Amino acid sequence: MSDVELRHLTTMAAVADEGTFGRAAARLGYTQSTVSQQVAALERAVGGAVFDRPGGPKPVRITPLGRVVLAHGRDLLAKAQAMAAAVDRFKAGDGRVDIGTFQSVSNVILPLVIRRLRDEHPGCDIRLFEEETDQPQIHELDLMFFDGRVDGEVELLKLLDDPYLLVSRRGTFPDGPVRLAQLDGAPMVAHPPICDQARMEQALAGRGARPHIVCRTAGNETVLSMVRAGMGSAVLPQLALHGGDVDSDESLCVHELKPALPPREIFLLWQANRTHSPLVTRTIEIAVDVVGKIAKRT
Repeated sequence: MSDVELRHLTTMAAVADEGTFGRAAARLGYTQSTVSQQVAALERAVGGAVFDRPGGPKPVRITPLGRVVLAHGRDLLAKAQAMAAAVDRFKAGDGRVDIGTFQSVSNVILPLVIRRLRDEHPGCDIRLFEEETDQPQIHELDLMFFDGRVDGEVELLKLLDDPYLLVSRRGTFPDGPVRLAQLDGAPMVAHPPICDQARMEQALAGRGARPHIVCRTAGNETVLSMVRAGMGSAVLPQLALHGGDVDSDESLCVHELKPALPPREIFLLWQANRTHSPLVTRTIEIAVDVVGKIAKRT
């Protein structure tokens, strides 16, 4: 049975549908002798005749063995056609992509990436996994956005330098840049000291600025809400402020820092030596384009 080929089953189905080897040959674009050879090869593989051949112009008749072979053969042909169609869709960019993310990217970058992917490939399956962590786990993911460099068997594509800015209630500081020394001892709302937050706080301390942390929370919106409430100011990456629509809030004021802190670096990661699907490759291309346009606007 291992000698049965899909082309043999295709030929058998055509003969069964058309009734004669000649009409099956015309349908398939074969010669009649080729049809005869393929049916003979199938019969050798299954160990018996699949058609009775009365000869002359009379149509052939399928044998009991032939009915068994044809029933299963049609199932195999349908599955082969479905597989071919799925492969074509995969090559065209459909399929599934699993993406790791964090809140700034989820709020600002990914909506634009996903919209373009959906427009180009309506049948694609996009799965997002959001986590704030110092140790990104990329093993089960196709791609991951992360705000830091990662060691190990991981490839990194730097997307963006995301500068830190100070957001405060209007009137807390004079308009314009704020010197880091002015933050020493000042009440501050902050993220938990993981990911790039810890590096940013170390950079502040290294420049003699040790704010008084009065609240820590993981949510960008909660940070901004506490700033609006007067708990303190916050040093946030520009992308987080962009996602929070701070520019339209007259109660808040955004200041540059002098001297500037090292920016947060945002990378796109994937496992080293992994072959990308067309959908994953297109996701990377779109992400680079989207981030480039965001960078030009900010």
